Amino acid sequence: MTDGGKSVEQRLAECEAIEAIKALKHRYWRFCDNKDPDGFRSCFVSKDADLDYGPLGAYDDVEPIIQIFEHVALRKENGRYNVLDMHHGFMPDITIDGPTEAHGTWTLHFRQINLAEGTESLSAGEYDDAYRIEDGRWKISRSHHRGLWSITRPLTDEVRVEQQLP
Repeated sequence: MTDGGKSVEQRLAECEAIEAIKALKHRYWRFCDNKDPDGFRSCFVSKDADLDYGPLGAYDDVEPIIQIFEHVALRKENGRYNVLDMHHGFMPDITIDGPTEAHGTWTLHFRQINLAEGTESLSAGEYDDAYRIEDGRWKISRSHHRGLWSITRPLTDEVRVEQQLP
């Protein structure tokens, strides 16, 4: 036995679970930034996801947020995306609650270029998440985002934005 009464095997299993959850959250952000709604959807439990993204709304399933994602992130004008996002999540604090349940918090730095509005936004926030194993993989079962601060400024005429997204 080791500290906390857990065996080395139990501690190793928890470390592996934490790393799998970190990879899940990083995939989620990558799918957001790469405009992949199917990948985005795959990060969540199949039903009854508890989501609260502040100004984007609160939902008891992933489908409404997928519709917003498709409407906002996938909108194009003249063959170019109107909105370009960059999620940088870090400082995870993940706790394994049992063999199939966990929860955690993350800090997010977010940057968005909105070509339709001619703005650049920077913000910081925190996620309060829960995770559950479904079909043998960790999935997000709750995700609540709380904004901490933001700044929006106009893009000037000198700014040139290039895109290499699919």
